[in-house]
Amino acid sequence: MPDKKPDQVVYNEEKDKYDAGLLPYATNASAPKITSNDLTGWKKTNIHKANHQIKTKYDKLKSAYEDLMQQYEYNKLIYNAEFSFEPIVGQVYHLYVKDNNQSFLSIIQPDECSFKHKGSFKLNDDKVWERVDN
Repeated sequence: MPDKKPDQVVYNEEKDKYDAGLLPYATNASAPKITSNDLTGWKKTNIHKANHQIKTKYDKLKSAYEDLMQQYEYNKLIYNAEFSFEPIVGQVYHLYVKDNNQSFLSIIQPDECSFKHKGSFKLNDDKVWERVDN
C-alpha cells in the first residue's frame, strides 16, 4: 500500500510530486480567502444594452412585417378587383370602388373620375403591386 498523505498535503500521484504552488486555487486553511468579484453593476449595464439591442431589432422586424402585410393586402385587393386589360409592368393604375362596393382598376386619373379613389399603384417586375400615392 502506498504512503497515505494527510488531507492538507497536495500531492499529484500522476506526476509523483507536490504541486500545491502550481494550483490556481488556495490549498490550505491559512491561504487568502477567495472572493468573487461583484458583477451586479456590470450585469445591469450590459443587460440594459442587450435588451435595447434586441428590442431595436424586434421593432425593425415588426415594422418590416407590417409593411409586408400591408403590401399583401393591397395586392389581394387589386388582384380581386375587376379589370378587363392586362396591366403593363411599370405603368401606374388607379383603384376605385363602385357604388356596389366592387373594386375596379383603371388608367383614368382620380381627378377625371367620380368614383371613390382607393389608391394608385404600379406593377413591378415581380408582378407585385406597389402603392405610389402615399
